[in-house]
Amino acid sequence: MIVCSCNALSHKDIESAIDAGASRPSDIYTARKCRAQCGNCVPGMVCLLRQALQNRKHMQAAVSQASVLPAAANQAVYL
Repeated sequence: MIVCSCNALSHKDIESAIDAGASRPSDIYTARKCRAQCGNCVPGMVCLLRQALQNRKHMQAAVSQASVLPAAANQAVYL
């Protein structure tokens, strides 16, 4: 899906920039070697950024929890 028609940036372009470390719309433009023109795409980029950051937070939490669970599973439980 095209998110920025001025620069022909698709959601895949934006996701790639986010995966490479972009955390602001300006980072996305820089990563894709373009600049904001009309600005209509910024809300869509912000939405994709928020989703990506939220997904990362959930993944980090899942990894942290998974690393704790095996240690707890190995402990004896006495009733």
